[in-house]
Amino acid sequence: MSQSLETTGAEGPGIGRSVDFPPRVTIIDEGEPARAIYRVVSGEVMISKLLPDGRRQIFEVLRPGGIFGVTPNGHHDSVAESLTDVRLTVFEKGLAERSSAFNSLVGDLLKVQICALHEHAVLLGRKSAVERVASYILDLIEARYPGEPPSEGELTVRVLMTRSEIADYLGLTLETVSRAFSQLKRDAVIAYERHDGLMRVVLRRLRPLTGTY
Repeated sequence: MSQSLETTGAEGPGIGRSVDFPPRVTIIDEGEPARAIYRVVSGEVMISKLLPDGRRQIFEVLRPGGIFGVTPNGHHDSVAESLTDVRLTVFEKGLAERSSAFNSLVGDLLKVQICALHEHAVLLGRKSAVERVASYILDLIEARYPGEPPSEGELTVRVLMTRSEIADYLGLTLETVSRAFSQLKRDAVIAYERHDGLMRVVLRRLRPLTGTY
């Protein structure tokens, strides 16, 4: 992890510092004292919660602009883990919460995240296994190709999460996720290029499987 002091105009002078994390490290752990608020500058961060019986639910994958570490009390209620190389802006909680400009910014960013969580709740509550996996792949495409991607032809995306993590994110078992991917491959919706997470996707075949019209 590397650090450098940073002044971030909209958030207020001197209250943010830049911190880099390599892939697959814990940034904050559940139950830790909440001393800072974090904003993703680059990379992706998984937010999850561990249940008492050892099961895990990944409920957010945050990309640039995402905020985490905001809590109603003095302790973090979830785990944040870097999925890729990550650069964050870290704000000392007390200083940040006294900045009206920072609070306004956080409010705007959290509105976007709340809408995304609502969509994820619909996915977990109403979509079939194949629809969930198809929706996950479509989300990867929309993140990889900002704006409206082409409606025809093939696109290539990199799947960074493991099958087990995808299962935890979609509320499915590992076996069900594997069967859903196999079905999509048999139906020529997806194809794996190499063993590096790269996947070719036929978007015109994928869209009808997402359960949204």
